[in-house]
Amino acid sequence: MARVFDNWERLVRATLNREQLRAAGKGHERIPTGIAGAAVPPSLGKSTNIEAILQAADEIQAEDPTVARILCEQAYSMAQNLDPNSDGRGMLQFKTGLMSVIKQKLAKRDGAQIDRNRDIEHLWEFYQRYKRRHRVEDMQREEQRLRESGTFSTNFGEVEFRSMRKVIATLRALVEVMEAVSKDADPNGVGRLIKEELRRIKASDATLSGEFTPYNIVPLEAPVLTNAIGVFPEVRGAISAIRYTEHFPRLPADFEITGQRNADMFDLLEYVFGFQKDNIRNQRENVVLTIANAQTRLGIPVEAEPKIDEKAINETFLKVLDNYIKWCRYLRIRLAWNSLEAINRDRKLFLVSLYFLIWGEAANVRFLPECLCYIFHHMAKELDAILDHGEANPAASCRTETGSVSFLEQIISPIYETMAAEAARINNGKAAHSAWRNYDDFNEYFWSPACFELRWPMRKDSPFLFKPKKRKRTGKSTFVEHRTFLHLYRSFHRLWIFLALMFQALTIIAFNKGRINLDTFKSVLSIGPVFVIMNFIESCLDVVLMFGAYTTARGMAISRIVIRFFWFGLSSVFVTYIYWKLLEERNHRNSNSMYFRIYILVLGVYAAIRVTFALLLKIPACHRLSEMSDQSFFQFFKWIYQERYYVGRGLYESLSDYCRYVLFWLVIFTCKFCFAYFLQIRPLVSPTNDIRKLNYVEYSWHDLISKNNNNALTIVSLWAPVVAIYLMDIHIWYTLLSAIVGGVMGARARLGEIRSIEMVHKRFESFPEAFAKNFVSPQMKRLPFNRQSSQGSLDMNKTYAAMFSPFWNEIIKSLREEDYISNREMDLLSCPSNTGSLSLVQWPLFLLSSKILLAIDLALDCKDTQADLWNRICKDEYMAYAVRECYYSIEKLLYSLIDGEGRLWVERIYREINDSISEGSLVITLSLKKLPLVLSRFTALTGLLLRNEDPGLAKGAVKAVFELYEVVTHDLLSSDLREQLDTWNILARARNEGRLFSRIEWPKDPETKELVKRLHLLLTVKDSAANIPKNLEARRRLEFFTNSLFMDMPPAKPVSEMIPFCVFTPYYSETVLYSSSELTKENEDGISILFYLQKIFPDEWKNFLERIGRADSTGDAELQNSSSDALELRFWVSYRGQTLARTVRGMMYYRRALMLQSYMERRSVGVDAYSHSSIPTSEGFELSRESRAQADLKFTYVVSCQIYGQQKQKKAPEAADIALLLQRNEALRVAFIHVEESGAADGIVAKEFYSKLVKADIHGKDQEIYSIKLPGDPKLGEGKPENQNHAIIFTRGEAVQTIDMNQDNYLEEAMKMRNLLDEFRRKHGLRPPTILGVREHVFTGSVSSLAMFMSNQETSFVTLGQRVLANPLKVRMHYGHPDVFDRLFHITRGGISKASRVINISEDIFEGFNSTLRQGNITHHEYIQVGKGRDVGLNQIALFEGKVAGGNGEQVLSRDVYRLGQLFDFFRMFSFFFTTVGYYVCTMMTVLTVYIFLYGRVYLAFSGVDEQIATQAKISGNTALDAALNAQFLVQIGVFTAVPMIMGFILELGLLKAVFSFITMQLQLCSVFFTFSLGTRTHYFGRTILHGGAKYRATGRGFVVRHIRFADNYRLYSRSHFVKAFEVALLLIVYIAYGYTNGGAVSFVLLTLSSWFLVISWLFAPYIFNPSGFEWQKTVEDFDDWTSWLLYKGGVGVRGDDSWESWWDEEQMHIQTLRGRILETILSIRFFMFQYGIVYKLHLTGKETSLAIYGFSWLVLVAFVMVFKIFTYSPKKSAHFQLVIRFMQGVTSLGLIAAISLVVVFTDLSIADLFASILAFIPTGWGIISLAIAWRRIVKTLGLWDSVREFGRMYDAGMGILLFAPIAFLSWFPFISTFQSRLLFNQAFSRGLEISLILSGNKANVDV
Repeated sequence: MARVFDNWERLVRATLNREQLRAAGKGHERIPTGIAGAAVPPSLGKSTNIEAILQAADEIQAEDPTVARILCEQAYSMAQNLDPNSDGRGMLQFKTGLMSVIKQKLAKRDGAQIDRNRDIEHLWEFYQRYKRRHRVEDMQREEQRLRESGTFSTNFGEVEFRSMRKVIATLRALVEVMEAVSKDADPNGVGRLIKEELRRIKASDATLSGEFTPYNIVPLEAPVLTNAIGVFPEVRGAISAIRYTEHFPRLPADFEITGQRNADMFDLLEYVFGFQKDNIRNQRENVVLTIANAQTRLGIPVEAEPKIDEKAINETFLKVLDNYIKWCRYLRIRLAWNSLEAINRDRKLFLVSLYFLIWGEAANVRFLPECLCYIFHHMAKELDAILDHGEANPAASCRTETGSVSFLEQIISPIYETMAAEAARINNGKAAHSAWRNYDDFNEYFWSPACFELRWPMRKDSPFLFKPKKRKRTGKSTFVEHRTFLHLYRSFHRLWIFLALMFQALTIIAFNKGRINLDTFKSVLSIGPVFVIMNFIESCLDVVLMFGAYTTARGMAISRIVIRFFWFGLSSVFVTYIYWKLLEERNHRNSNSMYFRIYILVLGVYAAIRVTFALLLKIPACHRLSEMSDQSFFQFFKWIYQERYYVGRGLYESLSDYCRYVLFWLVIFTCKFCFAYFLQIRPLVSPTNDIRKLNYVEYSWHDLISKNNNNALTIVSLWAPVVAIYLMDIHIWYTLLSAIVGGVMGARARLGEIRSIEMVHKRFESFPEAFAKNFVSPQMKRLPFNRQSSQGSLDMNKTYAAMFSPFWNEIIKSLREEDYISNREMDLLSCPSNTGSLSLVQWPLFLLSSKILLAIDLALDCKDTQADLWNRICKDEYMAYAVRECYYSIEKLLYSLIDGEGRLWVERIYREINDSISEGSLVITLSLKKLPLVLSRFTALTGLLLRNEDPGLAKGAVKAVFELYEVVTHDLLSSDLREQLDTWNILARARNEGRLFSRIEWPKDPETKELVKRLHLLLTVKDSAANIPKNLEARRRLEFFTNSLFMDMPPAKPVSEMIPFCVFTPYYSETVLYSSSELTKENEDGISILFYLQKIFPDEWKNFLERIGRADSTGDAELQNSSSDALELRFWVSYRGQTLARTVRGMMYYRRALMLQSYMERRSVGVDAYSHSSIPTSEGFELSRESRAQADLKFTYVVSCQIYGQQKQKKAPEAADIALLLQRNEALRVAFIHVEESGAADGIVAKEFYSKLVKADIHGKDQEIYSIKLPGDPKLGEGKPENQNHAIIFTRGEAVQTIDMNQDNYLEEAMKMRNLLDEFRRKHGLRPPTILGVREHVFTGSVSSLAMFMSNQETSFVTLGQRVLANPLKVRMHYGHPDVFDRLFHITRGGISKASRVINISEDIFEGFNSTLRQGNITHHEYIQVGKGRDVGLNQIALFEGKVAGGNGEQVLSRDVYRLGQLFDFFRMFSFFFTTVGYYVCTMMTVLTVYIFLYGRVYLAFSGVDEQIATQAKISGNTALDAALNAQFLVQIGVFTAVPMIMGFILELGLLKAVFSFITMQLQLCSVFFTFSLGTRTHYFGRTILHGGAKYRATGRGFVVRHIRFADNYRLYSRSHFVKAFEVALLLIVYIAYGYTNGGAVSFVLLTLSSWFLVISWLFAPYIFNPSGFEWQKTVEDFDDWTSWLLYKGGVGVRGDDSWESWWDEEQMHIQTLRGRILETILSIRFFMFQYGIVYKLHLTGKETSLAIYGFSWLVLVAFVMVFKIFTYSPKKSAHFQLVIRFMQGVTSLGLIAAISLVVVFTDLSIADLFASILAFIPTGWGIISLAIAWRRIVKTLGLWDSVREFGRMYDAGMGILLFAPIAFLSWFPFISTFQSRLLFNQAFSRGLEISLILSGNKANVDV
C-alpha cells in the first residue's frame, strides 16, 4: 500500500510542479502552483483562498512538512464545506488528489496518532518563527511609515523586496488557517494566543494587504512597499485632486468605500449613475495618471502636500472634451456648462471623470463618438443638478425597474441591442451594405438636431432604437454603400471630368493640326456642355445611390440632392442648347455672333462662381473668410457647392503646404498632357481620318452594327487601348516624380549617410556629441560625469563619451542577448565608461583593435625623427588614440599594482620618457626595436591579472613585473638611462634586499579590473575591425542607429516630463511560442524548424550555444535534456519567427530604455540610495525601484488576447505560453473577453461577456485586475477592431502605438521613443499631429527571393512612399502599424480603428480617413524604425495582396472615401485618389488594357477590316498604340513599382549596391512576380466591387520553404490567374491565326510581347516560385494528388481541399444577388465572339457571310455535346442498360468517324478547320458554363446542373493538363531543379547557406 501512496504522490507532485516541465518545454499545460494548485476548480478559486493556502503549503513543504499537512487538511475541509457532493466541475478529481496527498503524509508518521491540539501549537510556533525569520514586524512598521509620510526608505534591500511578496502571501495563508483551527484550540493556551494575535492584526490593519490588492499601475486601493509609483509627488497630487471634499454632496452612510483609501469623486459617480466597480477602479487610475502626467510637463510639485496646477487640469479638460465641445457648436446647442471660467477645477475633474466612465463602460457604443457626446451631454446636466444639492441621489436616467442603478443596463444595453439586431442581418458578411445599419449609420444619427427627439431618458419607441424586422429595412443615415463601380465616378467626379475635358481639348487641337484660331477655340468650347453633363451625371448618381436612405436621411441632405439634380439638369439643357446654336452660327459663317457672346458670358459667370467658391472653400488663405461669413445667401450657395457634415470641415492646409503639393501636381500634369498629346493623341489623328474616309469595307462575317457609321467600331478598336492608358498613365508620372521628390527629401533628412560598418568606424568620434544633443535630457547633462573640471574640448568630449557609453553598452548587450554577436564581439564593441581618472577619451576596442601592433610595426621601421613617426601614426586617428591610451593606461595600472621603490621606478621611467617626448628625442631615448619584447612581457602580466587572485598567480605576477622591469631597464632604454637606473641607490638597495616588486596589489576595484581587461585586449587583438560585427543584422541596426543620431528630431526631455504612451497589440490565435515538439517536427521533406534555422542563421546558432555555455557540437537532444536550455532554445527559435513572444520582447525594450534613461537622470524621490554628487553609471538600473516606477508611469503594454479565456478553459498551448510571457514581463498586461454561461429555466444557455485585464502575480498565476461586464457579445463587426475596442479601455497615457503581433522592436530604437512622442508638440502645419507615422524594417527579406521582392516593395512604400504622402502631399493615412496615435484625440472620436462588418475590412486605413476628416494631421518620421514580418511564400503573398485588394474594393464603396474625394481641394484629391483606391484602379486598367487591345485586334481580324485598312488606308504601324502598349508593359512588369525601390536603394545603400540589387532582382525574375501580383490585385479588387466577398484571409506566418502541391496552387489561382491567362492566350492565338500584320511574325511578336509575358507569368509563376517545383519525384506525387482531387466526388461536409466538386461549389459562392448574375451574364457574352468570328474564317464556309452558318455551328456544337454525354454517361445510372449503352457508344463512334471523313472528302473542310472549330467551341463552352453558374437555380430546375458540372470538370482537367505538361517535361532534367533552387534562394547561397540541404532534407530519402 505504501508503494501505491508513493506512486500517487509522485503523480500529484508531477502535476503540481509542472512549472519545471513547462520550463523544459515538454508540455503546454497551464502553469500550476502549489499542492494540487493546477487542479483547483474555478468555483473554489473564486470564492475561497484555497489556492493560496495550497501554494503556501508547497512553499513550506521542505521546511516543515507537518505545517504543510495542516494547511492541506484545512484546504480539503473548505472544499468539502463548499461542495459536499462534489457536483462542481473538476471537484471530485481535486478532492481525491488532495486526500491522497494528506494520507501519504499521514502514512509517513508510521501510524502514530495525530494530536490536533499539538498540531495547532505546532502551527502557532511555526507562525512565530516565520515572522521573526522574515522580519515581518519591520515590514509592517515600514508600511505604517509609508502611509504616514508617503516616502520610501532604503531599510530593505531590493532582493528582500522581491521575496517579500511571497513571504506575505504565505503569512496570510497561515493567519487564515490559524483563524479557522483556533476554534478547536485550548482557550486558555494556544487558542488565547491566536485570538490575541488575530485581534491585534485587525486592530492595527498591519497585514500588508496592499501587496495583494489587485492593481494595474498605481496602487490606489492600498499602499504597497514594492512599488514606488505612489510616492511620486505628481501622483500624490493627482490622488489629492480627486479626493472627496466637504463641498460635495453627502454620500449615504451605508455606501461602502472599497480598499484602504479615502472617498473620492468616483465614489459619487458610482453611486449616482451605477457604474460598475471595476470600471470605476479602471478609470480612477486612468484619470490619476492623465492628470499626473499633465502636471509633469508643467513642473514637478515640490510641496510637502503636492497640488496639481489649474493649467494641467484645464489642458486635460479641453483635450478630453474637445469633440463634445465641437459637437455642441455644430448643432448650435448650449454646453453642459455655461463657460469655462464659470466652473471650478473640481467640476472640471468631475466632468472629465464622467466622460471617461461613460466611455469605459460603453462597449461597442465606443464606435459612436457623437452618441457618447449625446449621453455625456445629458448625464453632465444631471450631475450638475446633483452637485448643487447637499445630498447625493441616484440619477433618474440610470434607475432600473427594481430600484437599483445601472448605467450599463439602462443606457448602453438598449443601444447595443439595436446594433446587435442590425448586425444579425449581415448574414456572415453576405448581405448588401444597404440592407443594414452599420456603426457609422448609428453615429451619424447624432449629427442632426433631430437626435434630441430621442430625449432623456431615451425613448424606447424612438426610430433610432427600432430593431429591424425580417425583410424590412430600417433605413440608412446619410450614405448608402451600394455595390457598384459608379462610386469611383461619384466620389472623384472632378478627377474624371478634368481628364475627360483635357482629352477632349487636346483631341480637338490635334484634329485641327495644332492650329489655335477662332474656329479651334469654338470647338474647344464644347467642353462646356461636356462639363455640365458630366456634373449632371454625378448629381444623378447622388439621387440613385441615396436609395435606401430617403426615409431616414436629414431633410436638408435630401433637399440638396434634389436642388443639385435640377440645377445641373437645367444647366445641361441650357448650355448644350446655347452651344448647339453657336455651332449653327459658325456653320452659317454669318457675322452675327450673338450666341457666341451669350455662351462666353454664361461660361464666364459660371466659371467665376466656381472659382470663387473653390477659393473660399479650398484655398487656405480664403477659407477663414468663408467660415466667418454668416450671410444666408452665401451660406446657401456654399452648402450647394459642398455638403456640410460634422466631419470633413476645414480640410485645408497652410498656404506653404498648399503651394508645395500644387506645384507637385502641376509638374505631373505638364508631363502627362505633353506625353498624351504628342505620343498618344496626335499620332492617331491621321489613321482615324483615313479610316473614316474608307467608302466601302468588305466584312468577313455577317456584320450587324458596323455599316454606315464611318467604321466606328474600327476607330473605337484603334482608340480604346490608348484611352485606357491615358486614364491610368498619370499614376506612372506620379510614381516617377514621387521617387525623385522622396529621394531628395530623404537626402535632406540625412538618410543613408552611414550605410556601411566602415562608415560607422570612421564617424564614431562624432557619435557621443550627436547622442548628447538629441538623446540626453538637460537633467542628465547637469550630472557630474567627469572627475576633472570641465576645461576645454577634451573634457567636453570625455563628458559626451561618458554620457554615451552606458547607452551604447546596453545596445551592445541587447545584441548579445539576441545572439547577433558573440561574447568576444561584445567585449570589442563595448565602450569604456569614460568616468575614470584617465584624462583622455576611451573608444571601443573594435576601433582600436590591432592598432598597437601596427604602431609597433611603424616604430620598428622608423628611420626618421620622432615627429615623422608620430605623423605617420596620426594618419590613422584611431591608432593615435590607441597609442595614447596604451601609454597612459600602463602608467595607471603600474601605479595601482606597485608601491614603494617600484613606484619610484615607474615615476622615473615615465618622467624620462615624457621629457624625451617634449624634447623630440624619443627615438634616441628608447630602443624601438625592443618594443615587441616589452609588449610580450606586459601581456604576460595582464594575462595573469585577468584571473582571480591566488598565491600561485601572485608569485607569477611578481615574476612578470620583475621581467618587465628587466626588459624595460636593460633592453628598451638607452645606455645612458640604463646606467643611471642601475646606479640609482634606492632602487639598487631594494633590488639587493629583495624588496623590489616583492608584493603586488591585485586589481580589486571595478575600474582597475576594466582597465586590465581592456589593456590586454588592446595589446592582443589582431583582427581587423572591418569584420566586427560579422552578423549582417547587427551591422544594419548599428548603421541605422548611428545614422539617426544626425537626423532632425526633437531634443529629449527628462523621462518625468515626456508624453506617456501605451503599446497595444491585438492577438487572436497565432503562434505565441514554439513548443519543443514543433521545433523538432519534420515536414514532408524531412526538415524541422530548428534544423532550418540552424542552417539559415549559423552564426546566431553558434552565439546562442556560447551564451548558454554549450559547445558548438552540442546536439539538439542534449539541449532538450536540460530544462533551462530547452526553454532558452524555444525562445531562440520563436525570436526568429513571427511570434507573439518576439513582439512582446521587442516592445518591452521601451520599458528597459525608459528605466535606463530615468536611472541615468537620477530623479530622486527618496526611493533609491544614490547621491547627485556621484558619477552616474548604469549599473543596477534594472533593479532600481524608482526607475521601474518612472517607466511604469510613462509606459504600459496591453496585449488584447481576445480568446485567451477560452484558450485557458481548453488548456490550449497558447494560453500556457501567454502565461509564461506574463511571468517573464512584469509590466505586461493581457486583456481578453471572458464568457460565463448559465442555464436558464427554459433550457436556453445564457451568456454573459466580460472584458478582463490580468497580470502575473507573485506565483506566476494570472491575477485579475479588472473585470467589466459587457452588454453582450462584443464581436458585432470585424474581429480585429472589435478586439482592440474591448481592450482599449485598459490603455494609459496620451499616446498609443498600435503594434501587430508579427512585429519586433530594438533597444536602440526604443531609446528614441520620447523624442518621437515630442513630435506631438512640434509644428507640422496648421494642426498638431494626431498620428505619427513610423518607418518599418521588414526583417523577413533574407529568407528567399520572393521574400526579398516583398520586403523591398514594402520597404519602399513604408519609407519613400509614405515620406512623400506626408509631405508635400499631406495625404498620408494610417496604413497599419506601427503608427503612434494621439490617444485622447482618437478615443473621443471613435477609437483607433473602424469596425463595421466587411466595409471596414481594412480597418487600419479607415482610422486614417477618420482622423483626417476630423481635422487631424498625420505625419511620418524616419529616424526611428520598428521591425515587421511579411509573408515569405507566394501563396502567403497572394492571400495578403488579395486581402488588401479586397479591402480597397470595399473602400471604394465607403462614405469616408466619398467625403474625402468630395471635400479635399482639387490637387489634394488627386493625391488621395492615386495613393489609395486609385492605385488599384490603375492596376486594373493595366490589365484591362491588354484585354481592350486584344479584343479590338481580334475584332479587326474576324471582321477582316485590318487587312483592308492596311492595304487601302496604308496604315501599318501606329506610334500611339506602340506608346500605349509600351507604357502598359512597363507597368505590368513592375518597372514603375521598382523606381521608388531603386531610389530608396540609391539613397540608403549607395549607387553601386542599388544597381547590383536591381540586376539581381531581375535575374531572379522579379518581373514575373510583379506581373503575377498585378493579376492578384486586379482579380480581388474587381470581384469585391462587383460581388463583394472581401474577408480577412489568414496568410500564416510560419517558415515557408516547403513544396506546395500542384492541386493547392491550382485551387488558389485557377479563377484569379489561370482562366484569365488562357483567355488572353486564346486571343493571341486567334490574332496570330487571323490577324494581318505587314511586318509578319516579328511585328506580331513585338506588338504582343507584353501579353505573352503576362500569359506565361500568370500560368507558371506559382510553379517557378514553388520550392522543388521541378523535382521529378515531387511532380509525380503532385500529379497523383491532383487527379485524386479532381475525380473525388464531393458531398456534405467535404472540403474543397479534398474534392473538386466541393471546391467548384465554393468558387461560385460570390454570386449571390440578381445584380451580380446580370453583371456576370454581360461579362460572359464576350466568350461567344470567338465562335461567331471563326465560323466565317473556315475553308468550309468560304466567303459566305450568311447568319445561317453561325446557327448551323450551334447545331454542330449541340451534336458534339450529345456525343460527349453518350460517352460519359455514368455506368451507375445505366446498370440495367449496359448492352444498349455500349451499343450506342459503338455506333456513335463509327458514325462520328464516318461523318467527319465524309465532310472532309466531299466539302472544303480541312484539318485546319477542325482545329479552328475546337478553338471556337472551347470559349463558347466556357461561356455557357459561366452563364449556367450565374443562373444556377434555373439550370438546376431544368435538370442540367450535373451536365454543367461535368463539363466544368472537363475544362479544369484540360487546363490542369496544359499546365502540368511543361512542368513534367522540365522535371525530367535534374539541372532545372538545381537552377530553380538557385533562383529562389540566391541570397541565401551568397551567404554560404545550405538551402539545397534544407530542401532535400537532413536525412536520406529511403522511400524513393
